[in-house]
Amino acid sequence: MNDITRPVPVVRLRVPTEQDACEWHRVFDDPDVMEFHGGPAPLARYEELTARQRTHAAELGFCFWTMLDDSDEVIGFTGAQPWPHTSFGPVGEIEIGWRLGRAHWGRGYVTAAAHTTLERVRAAGVPTVVAMVDARNDRSVAVARRLGMELEETFLTPVGGRKGYRFRLRLDRP
Repeated sequence: MNDITRPVPVVRLRVPTEQDACEWHRVFDDPDVMEFHGGPAPLARYEELTARQRTHAAELGFCFWTMLDDSDEVIGFTGAQPWPHTSFGPVGEIEIGWRLGRAHWGRGYVTAAAHTTLERVRAAGVPTVVAMVDARNDRSVAVARRLGMELEETFLTPVGGRKGYRFRLRLDRP
């Protein structure tokens, strides 16, 4: 067993700016990063996503925040939002999510940022969050487990019929 404790990385979260659409596109324009998200996406998708996150931040007090490292480089996002689909999944629930540029994998950024997200979402009065994870995405499954989330459901995605997991974490308990 490995008893070495890795230092928690310095990570800062901010509401995404208009420029962050370009940064997210740059950081995520990688087939490895987007393997479980349908492949690399056009800039327009990130323009829409960052705009939606600014609206969530203003209306709800939380969103998918831009994640910055200790040199203020954009390295990904993490945060929470209302589940964006109406035809499947946890409609009406708050989803926690994350995505990190390949160059930053394995350093603890997502777990550190997700813990900050949980604190902020709890402070906003959200009682429960869910994470929807492709079952093949071992890294994201590991993050959900490190956050203390419990596997609630195994399902097949409506597009592609891939196996997925829904994890849940209650925030209204000590």
